[in-house]
This record gives sequence, C-alpha cells and structure tokens, in this order.
Amino acid sequence: MIDLHTHTILSDGELLPSELARRAEVKGYRAIGITDHCDWSNIDFVVPHIAKAAASLNRHWKIKVIPGVELTHAPIEEIESLTRFARENGAKIVVAHGETLSEPVIKGTNRRAIECGVNILAHPGNISEEDARLAKEKGVMLEITARKSHNATNKHVADIARKTGAKLVFNTDAHKAENIITKDNAIEVMSSAGLSKEEMEKVFQNSENFIASLLIS
Repeated sequence: MIDLHTHTILSDGELLPSELARRAEVKGYRAIGITDHCDWSNIDFVVPHIAKAAASLNRHWKIKVIPGVELTHAPIEEIESLTRFARENGAKIVVAHGETLSEPVIKGTNRRAIECGVNILAHPGNISEEDARLAKEKGVMLEITARKSHNATNKHVADIARKTGAKLVFNTDAHKAENIITKDNAIEVMSSAGLSKEEMEKVFQNSENFIASLLIS
C-alpha cells in the first residue's frame, strides 16, 4: 500500500509525522507521502519541516516517508510559484487541492494546477474531459479518494480518466489514525467507483512507478 496524500499536525491533521508514519507502517504501508495544506502563509515553515522529519524517519524505518505539500485554496495565479517554491525547498510530491464539491474551491483551480505540472490533482470534483486530457498530456495524476467529504465524485473521476487515458492514483487524504486504511479497504473504495480489478492494479502501479521515479532521481 502506498498513500501519497496525508496530513499531520503541521496543518489540520491530528498526528505527528512520526506517529502517522508508524501507524501506516503497521497497517502494511510501504510508502507514505506527507502533504500538509499550504499557501504562502505557511509553506516556508511546513515544507522544510516535513522534509526534515522524512529524512529522520527514512534513516531508521523500513517505510519510505515522502515529503510533500498540498496547495490549498490558493489564488490560481499563485499556484505556479507555490509549486516551484515547494520543490525548491524539499517537496517531492506536489498535490493541488482540486475542485471538490464539498468546498468552495476557486473555479479554474483544476486547470491551472494541471498547467503548472503538479504531481497529483486531489479530489478534482466534476473535472472536465478537456482538463483530464491535459492531465494525461502533462503526466498529472487524478485522485480517487477514500475521504468521505470528497469521494462523491470518485465514479466521475474514474469514468473521465477511462475516457481520456489520464492516470489515476488512490489516496486516503488521511487526517487522523482511523483514516489509515488497508489495501483491502482501498479496493472497496475503488470498486465502488466502478473500477475493474485490472484498472485497480494499474492505479496501484501508478503509485509504485511514481515512488520508483523519486528513488531513481
């Protein structure tokens, strides 16, 4: 199990990075991305501290902890500079908080985040076919999420990805201990979104390939 989108007390999560990683390891996770919410108010503090925590944990534990960020409710004009700053300061995963139906995300966020080349567009709501095609072109992965407040459009995301060829990734968007799930739980969520067994295997492989690319680079 690989999860590339989680949160700690560095934003609105409940656990320290070390506890989150430890609980994930016990659940059978092989790698976990810590991607706390950021905009310009906190990115200069959060990203280096996640990177520092990840470096410490990776020296001692089997689970691979990947430092990242989730750019959240930022003005769309700032997404490019925030993405660049995050990567220059240690983020290996840049997630953009997509246009979920459960929050008033600025219209156009999906498109701009894809144009800026983030790694993952999280819970992208009713993403358009045009934007999904651009995601395929840019190599931006679309998220199928286990998070209850965002998962209402999982089936739409799965359908649009199937139609356009955009890559999917499964994440929990975990904020607390009970959000850390098993691979069997992940399969249940993806099955509910209409993904076949073969499609689910590709989703898991997308995460594997992403982690492998980080280790190579």
